Amino acid sequence: MTPRAKTCWLAMLVLALMLPIAAADSPPLPDGFVDLQEFIPSLRLELRYCSDNNFTGRPVAGYLKPRGIATREAAAALKKVQDELLPLGLGIKVFDAYRPQRAVDSFVRWAENREDTLAKARYYPDVAKRDLFREGYIADRSSHSRGSTVDLTIIELSSGAELDMGSPFDFFGPISWPESTLVFPTQRANRLLLRTLMVKHGFNPYAQEWWHFTLASEPYPATYFDFSVE
Repeated sequence: MTPRAKTCWLAMLVLALMLPIAAADSPPLPDGFVDLQEFIPSLRLELRYCSDNNFTGRPVAGYLKPRGIATREAAAALKKVQDELLPLGLGIKVFDAYRPQRAVDSFVRWAENREDTLAKARYYPDVAKRDLFREGYIADRSSHSRGSTVDLTIIELSSGAELDMGSPFDFFGPISWPESTLVFPTQRANRLLLRTLMVKHGFNPYAQEWWHFTLASEPYPATYFDFSVE
C-alpha cells in the first residue's frame, strides 16, 4: 500500500468510527416521531429557527440542532410528495417541522416585547408588532407542536435553488397568503404546484402562509409536545 493510499484508508477508518458517535449525540425520539432526513434521504433542510435568519433575529428556544422531526404519519405523507417531485428534478426543502412548545412560548414573549424589532425590516416591514396576535401571525399554541405540521418549499435538486413563490418563508403580510393576487402568474403556479401535491397526499393548507401545511389525519390532534429539537 502506498503512503497516499494508506493515508486515505486511515481517513476513511476514522470517519467510519466517528459516524456512530455523531448519531449517538442526538437522543432517541419519542414513540411515533421520526427524523425526516433519515426517513426521506433526498429531502433538504434549512431549519431557520436554529439560526438568526428568522423573524426574531436570533436562534429560538428549544432548537438545539438543525434536525427535522415529525410524526411518522406526516413523514410518510411527505415522502409521497417528494416521490412525485423527484422525476421532475425537483424536491422539497423543509424550513420547520415539529416545534417545541417552549419555542412557541418564546415567540409569544418576543411578540409582547414591542421594543424588539431586530428583524422587522426583513420579515414584517408593514405589520406592527402589536397586531401580530390579532392578524394571526403569532399564537400561544401552534399546530407545529403536535408534530404533523411542516413549513416547506420546492427546490431544483441540481442547484438547490428554491422555486420563486413570490415572497420568502415567514414573511408576514398579504403577499404570503396562498391566494394572493400580489404575485406574478409563475409564482402563483409554483404555489399551486406545492399546494396541489400537499393536499393530494393528505395535508391541509393554511390561509395566511403558502408554506404551511398540517396533516389532516394527524395522530396527536390535541397534544402539544415540548421535547427539544436535538
